[in-house]
Amino acid sequence: MNEVLKVIKERRSIRKFKSDMIPKEIIDKVIESGLYAASGKGQQSPIIISVTNKELRDKLSRMNCKIGGWKEDFDPFYNAPVVLVILAPKDWPTFVYDGSLVIGNMMLAAHTLNIGSCWIHRAKQEFESEEGKEILKSLGIEGEYEGIGHCILGYVDGDYPNVIARKPNRVYYAD
Repeated sequence: MNEVLKVIKERRSIRKFKSDMIPKEIIDKVIESGLYAASGKGQQSPIIISVTNKELRDKLSRMNCKIGGWKEDFDPFYNAPVVLVILAPKDWPTFVYDGSLVIGNMMLAAHTLNIGSCWIHRAKQEFESEEGKEILKSLGIEGEYEGIGHCILGYVDGDYPNVIARKPNRVYYAD
């Protein structure tokens, strides 16, 4: 089977990570794959914030937890030590799609590098908040960006999830 198709079929979302930090070189390879995602008119408009600073990572986790309505001690990043935040400019017509493709590419790349990943939602609400806007400002990010999602990364803690069968009747042909 073609290696790309194999990776697409095997990759699963991980929800239990070891706290061990991933080497920067591996994080950079995952990020690079996101930078090569397709984008509307080739504009390459999404941006990626690589969060490996534990204090900021934990702050984002608390914000995300509050938005999700969970108990204070729940970690919606499942102990993953790396959070890649994807944002895109609100004034670009395909910003949500472009940012989504970035996350998809990064999750596939992580799998090929034996790194677990998962898309975590609620970045939109995080970065609409005053606290989120302050984070962007502190990083020197200016402009009107919307949070698309988080791609969390880490070493899998436990068994890798099995591939489940695909649901039937999801494809229609109009030959």
